[in-house]
Amino acid sequence: MADWAHFSRMKKSVRIGIIGHGNIGQVHAHHLLEGKVARATLAAIADTDPGRRSMLPGVAGFADAAALFEAKAVDAVIVATPHYHHPVAGIAALKAGLHVLMEKPLAVDKIDAQKLLAAHTNRRLVFATDFNQRTDPAYQRLREMVRGGELGAVRRVNWTITDWFRPHSYYAGGGWRATWAGEGGGVLLNQSPHSLDLLQWIFGQPVRVRGFCHFGRYHPIEVEDDVTAYLEFANGSHATFITSTGEAPGTNRLEVVAENGRVVIEPGSFRHTRNKVPVARFSRTTKDRFAKPETVEVPVAPEGSGGQHVEIVQNFVDAILDRRPLIAPAAEGIHAVELANAILLSAWTGRTVELPMNGTTYRRWLRRKVAESAKLRK
Repeated sequence: MADWAHFSRMKKSVRIGIIGHGNIGQVHAHHLLEGKVARATLAAIADTDPGRRSMLPGVAGFADAAALFEAKAVDAVIVATPHYHHPVAGIAALKAGLHVLMEKPLAVDKIDAQKLLAAHTNRRLVFATDFNQRTDPAYQRLREMVRGGELGAVRRVNWTITDWFRPHSYYAGGGWRATWAGEGGGVLLNQSPHSLDLLQWIFGQPVRVRGFCHFGRYHPIEVEDDVTAYLEFANGSHATFITSTGEAPGTNRLEVVAENGRVVIEPGSFRHTRNKVPVARFSRTTKDRFAKPETVEVPVAPEGSGGQHVEIVQNFVDAILDRRPLIAPAAEGIHAVELANAILLSAWTGRTVELPMNGTTYRRWLRRKVAESAKLRK
């Protein structure tokens, strides 16, 4: 492939192909067709289902990714296949000299994620992942407050995100869903990668994980649909992460308690309560045995939810044409994969898991679950 400068001079737009024209693939396709992404065109789709290929009669359709690559019809691809095929398609696209945007999760397990990242040997190729919630102003503001020291040392994080309710029909709608063999996991691999990514993006990767998972608690499925995890960080802070697809109306509440106060984020709400004196200093200096630090409500009002998927794809295109920094480099996608793996491994073994996690141990357990999954299907 030509170097970036030559490509930038020759190209005024990026021809994008979508591998996997299912739910999220169709979202990306419509955004491109509606012109929501500047300097980008939808040039092709690849899907094994002829019906899905025929949904966009004006767009070239291919039966598989290999045929798409051979046609040299695109400059970049969005990988939106079922989970197990993510690293397969991503590696093949990188080897074909294409820029790649991966849908979440990067892979089902840490080892496959490592193999995918190792395939990115040509650094001229832009390699990103679709963590669209990084575009949300509320999470961006919280990250600034944590990383910049405005909140002081973080003591505790609680995130309850149970507004992922799914009826039985959701799981019955795709033969690969909600099985170890087809999807590789449940709520942790499907709905939660964005939240797990935000946790590590804001607070850093935990060093220890204790997970408690219920498998098929609310649905007739074999994978996890109810999870509670306890996380410990290197700086001594800790977090709880609770998620489920079986509760309604559900909750989405992120609470951060730190030396200088508290932040609570809920849909449409960002509340910052600041301590007038940091907790540790107040505790050392006050003579009143029952006193608490005085607080003040700080007006913080991040507006909207950001550009989401459109902003991520636009950033991907801008990185290709202008070398713009990526919002979500693919290399950072392995952290959410490892965290989901660690929670499941802890639940299966009944033990705390240290991070970095042994990917081989997790893979052995997953293969055992896949073998059981095949038996269940029979």
